[in-house]
Amino acid sequence: MTPLIITLLILLPFLTFLFCARGKHGPTLPPGPPALPIIGNLHMLGRLPHRALAKLAQKYGPIMSLRLGHVPTIVVSSAKAAELFLKEHDAVFATRPISQSSVYLSYGAKGVAFGQYGEYWRRMRKMCTLHLLTLAKVTSFEGLRRVEVEAAVWRLVEAAVARDVVDVGERVGDLIEEIVFKMVIGKGKDEDKRYDLKGVVEEAVTLAGAFNLADFVPYLAPLDLQGLARKMKDLSKRADEIFENIIDDHLKEEDFRQHTDILGATLALMKNPNNEFFSSFDRDNVKAIMLDLFVGGIGTSLVAIVWALAALIKHPRVMKLVQEELDSVIGKERLVVESDLSKLTYLDLVVKETFRLYPVAPLLVPHESMEDVIVNGYEIPKKSRVIINIWAIGRDSNVWSENVGEFYPERFIGKEIDVRGRDFELIPFGAGRRGCPGMQLGLLTVKLVVAQLAHCFTWELPNGMQHEKLDMNEGFGLSMPKANKLLAIPSCRLRVPHSNVIHGITAEMGVIDKSS
Repeated sequence: MTPLIITLLILLPFLTFLFCARGKHGPTLPPGPPALPIIGNLHMLGRLPHRALAKLAQKYGPIMSLRLGHVPTIVVSSAKAAELFLKEHDAVFATRPISQSSVYLSYGAKGVAFGQYGEYWRRMRKMCTLHLLTLAKVTSFEGLRRVEVEAAVWRLVEAAVARDVVDVGERVGDLIEEIVFKMVIGKGKDEDKRYDLKGVVEEAVTLAGAFNLADFVPYLAPLDLQGLARKMKDLSKRADEIFENIIDDHLKEEDFRQHTDILGATLALMKNPNNEFFSSFDRDNVKAIMLDLFVGGIGTSLVAIVWALAALIKHPRVMKLVQEELDSVIGKERLVVESDLSKLTYLDLVVKETFRLYPVAPLLVPHESMEDVIVNGYEIPKKSRVIINIWAIGRDSNVWSENVGEFYPERFIGKEIDVRGRDFELIPFGAGRRGCPGMQLGLLTVKLVVAQLAHCFTWELPNGMQHEKLDMNEGFGLSMPKANKLLAIPSCRLRVPHSNVIHGITAEMGVIDKSS
């Protein structure tokens, strides 16, 4: 036995005593399960990490410590704990950890969603909130949204007449993509084949949400064992070529500064040397913003709408109440318009309940501590990753009563609980400095589309399936999509005049009045 090993064996009891003494007299890490060498607690995450972490939190508490690979990680699973991290100590936890996806897919983390906190990020977010995603800018696209939503409704009318089984996610996805494409770049997704961004966006969501071993065990990164780095580099190159084409086409137009789309406004700022935000603002900055808008604008709204409609189909009582409110406020002679949404109070409860039970992102995009800090008596070291489990928060029986797993919108009646980041029981868009800047647009889109689908159609499950048999299992990634497609058969329930003749609709059906 070597002298070094003998010395360590002699000192081991003393070192253990010192460690325990420190634990008794000073701040310690939050409690958590023991970790394995190298992988830490990664093996405990399972296929649905939000569920696995919620189960662990029942044993170790709402502020829990893990080690994911080599990364110290704090998991937050209650509203009170989330308020500590996202409000009381918001400034400490305002940055994001660097990941391979943010480097390769966000131009070196130059976007708003994954960028690290600092002067550049603050200016970028301010630019987005003051120029690109303002209430006035969002409102300016109302006519565009109305045209696209109505077109989607009439396509569903054709399916209803034919008694076709509809893939709701596919139909809603097409609608949301068309709206976002036209808002951002002024063209529909199929108007220029050089702008084939649909596949790029879908792959970006998949790669950004994938578990990447290299992010947690850095010395394995050069090996690229999962092939994710190679895929990200390839995707980044393809996306860059498309973005360059889009930007070039905009800049070729002499009046590009007059464009009403978001890209036109962004390029006007880039070309203005006296803009209030950046002295150096180049095409990479513009492309990072575009990717944020496409990934965030399409994926999140789509997932929320599918979950909401699935919940309404599974719960006919709730669907009936939504439709009664829609008929009372709007009638059966016209479609929903955006000015109606503020009057639909029960629909608002349904959207909140959807966010509670089926959050788009069950684990918020991770935060990272910028310094050592004491939170609730626990020591949180600098560079710790912080995961807010809003799936667990939405199912906390201490907040939501005994029927916590039931879809019951009435639970919000009489409760002043908002979704905009002030009430930590329900924070689907995050909170604090890193709250989602596109929240206003996201909320409007979800409410408008859900209202339209519920108002215009009744929905029947295929093959005579009973509503209670509809599965509500979830997947996991950057967002939490429904695990299986939502397939349903629409039937028209309105008498809406329309100037265009819809093929296959006959007068004797008595459903659609085709006169203008």
